Amino acid sequence: MKNNSQPFLERFLDAPSPSGFEEPAARLWREEASSFAERVWLDQHGNSFAALNEEGRPRVMLAGHIDEIGLMVSYIDDKGYLYVRGIGGWDTQILPGQRVDIYNAKGPVRGVLGRKPIHLLQDEERKKVVKFEDLWVDIGASSKEEAQNLVDIGDPAVLAHGPEPLGEQLLAARGIDDRIGAYVVLEALRQLSTLNPSAAVFAVATVQEEIGLRGARTSAYGLDPQIGIAVDVTFTSDTPGTEGEKKRIGETKLGAGPALSRGPNINHKLLAMLVDTARKENIPVQMEAAAGATGTDANAMQLTRAGVATAIVSVPSRYMHTPCEVVARSDVDQTARLLALTVTRMNDESDFLPS
Repeated sequence: MKNNSQPFLERFLDAPSPSGFEEPAARLWREEASSFAERVWLDQHGNSFAALNEEGRPRVMLAGHIDEIGLMVSYIDDKGYLYVRGIGGWDTQILPGQRVDIYNAKGPVRGVLGRKPIHLLQDEERKKVVKFEDLWVDIGASSKEEAQNLVDIGDPAVLAHGPEPLGEQLLAARGIDDRIGAYVVLEALRQLSTLNPSAAVFAVATVQEEIGLRGARTSAYGLDPQIGIAVDVTFTSDTPGTEGEKKRIGETKLGAGPALSRGPNINHKLLAMLVDTARKENIPVQMEAAAGATGTDANAMQLTRAGVATAIVSVPSRYMHTPCEVVARSDVDQTARLLALTVTRMNDESDFLPS
């Protein structure tokens, strides 16, 4: 990671951005984009765009979703305890004892996720998976009225975990899935701003991916690209408990470069261009199989209008959908570089029609 990008990345990862409430992170993204992009804008849905060479061909969309999983206040009881629902896919086992920050116009409110102590759990209770209704958020209020002066029904919340280095090579943070993708597409555009691409290039920080690929649908429809590359995270198989999963999820590890997917969601010629660029530029890559539709923005882009030639370039990540997702800094840098250099090879004669 370049030193001048590091402060932005840390602020960006720290910004709350649960699906449907992406504004704080999106504002930072557009502010950073405005320092080098030719045009920056926001659409009605909340997707953020940064463009270079808009009259060029082909039209290339680089998408990383800016939203993260989160929580939402759904009920306040008479004693001032809050109850929450999940925004996106949670493993509820990790929630008890976590600190949370709840956001609204009054400012952030700190709380803790409580559960009955293990000493008081009956044997059968200990064996059951934790449910949201088994948890509550304690914000220090002593009554419903006091709590309502601080929070409202529908307020979003995130776990209170900021970015931290793990040694010299790794980075841990909440929301790496997928603000690291939104960061990468912006960094690729930053590099392209000095490379004079023939293509029209649009970096897009999409919204609401975690609840159904929603922002990618609307942003791709509005841009009408010929090429769409989604940057997301992918599972690794380099930690205890995942090594036995290689037959199911493949073999991917941190520090070995971005992962390129192959399957029906991927345009074969676009994948070949990515692979060839990586080989010529000595960028390490890993391959993974995607035997059907993927749960990424590439799926929504591919099915937009009359169809888009799509690819997925993934940053390997450990501990997905937890407050301490981990990536390798080198993988992040190499992903941005691969995108930028691949796009420089595209022009109005590039052919991505299946043959």
